[in-house]
Amino acid sequence: MNEIKRLVWHEVAPKGAQALFGVHHYVATGTNLPEEMIHLVFLRVSQINGCAHCIDLHTRDLLKTMPVDKVALVPVWAEVPHLFPPQYRAALAWAEEVTRVSETHASDEAYAAAAAAFEPKDLVDLTIAIAAMNAFNRLGAPFRMPVKAQP
Repeated sequence: MNEIKRLVWHEVAPKGAQALFGVHHYVATGTNLPEEMIHLVFLRVSQINGCAHCIDLHTRDLLKTMPVDKVALVPVWAEVPHLFPPQYRAALAWAEEVTRVSETHASDEAYAAAAAAFEPKDLVDLTIAIAAMNAFNRLGAPFRMPVKAQP
């Protein structure tokens, strides 16, 4: 079966890519969120959305600061709460809630839990990070961005 060659979205729409990468830059440099937490949230959002490129990329980023056995358990983080600090668990829960917003409607309970774990600006910045990764996933997956992983 031949795979259809897909567009390289950031080459076709460089100004759009620049705008989106600007949000990514803000998340990476303009927030008080720990870098490891950002990569953890990026990975979990990408797992939910099934974006191979972003899963590959953010797994590699996370492996720089987190052991592989812990990274392997990110999809089931709620089952291994002893592996992740409370604020990381709150970030992961909020990431799942926001990513699945059409199902969850960002429930009052989930919002209250996230608001209890983060200062107001940090909660907004976390939500911006989640939204940005959802946007990247919605470009990476449909345009089949390549992965670094080799057979």
